[in-house]
Amino acid sequence: MIIKEISGKRPSVGEGTFVAETAVLTGDVSTGKDCSIWYGAVLRGDVGSITLGDRVNVQDGAVMHTTGTSAVRIGNDVTIGHGAIVHGAEIRDCVLVGMGAVVMDNAVVPEGTVIAAGAVVLENSVLDPGIYAGVPARKVKDGSAKITEMIRKNAEDYVACKDWY
Repeated sequence: MIIKEISGKRPSVGEGTFVAETAVLTGDVSTGKDCSIWYGAVLRGDVGSITLGDRVNVQDGAVMHTTGTSAVRIGNDVTIGHGAIVHGAEIRDCVLVGMGAVVMDNAVVPEGTVIAAGAVVLENSVLDPGIYAGVPARKVKDGSAKITEMIRKNAEDYVACKDWY
């Protein structure tokens, strides 16, 4: 793993967090407890801050970055899928960002939301809970307690998975 200080700011890794050997965390990055940062993931807090809550899993090849006017804020029980990009956005609790999805600057993704694989959430978008798909991302289904529970269960599964490592 590469954990690199930038401009006097060093990443902070929470208790019980797994960081894969090929993951990169630079600058103003902090994780909560029981997170997992998988192979090839890059969390680049060189320009702005990146903050992860508890039980967040950032899967292989995902990238997080910011601009000077945005920050990445990730809630609890969140999955960031393989190859996804989160750029200066707020992802609240119990969200699943699918494989290859993109969430742009100053977008807000509410609790209990799924961003489908390959979807693109445009900058400054403020979503309602639900399932979003397409380019640009459009709501295809309303949110529900069942969706939120499925997302929470996925996060729990990744806590168990990271413990294997």
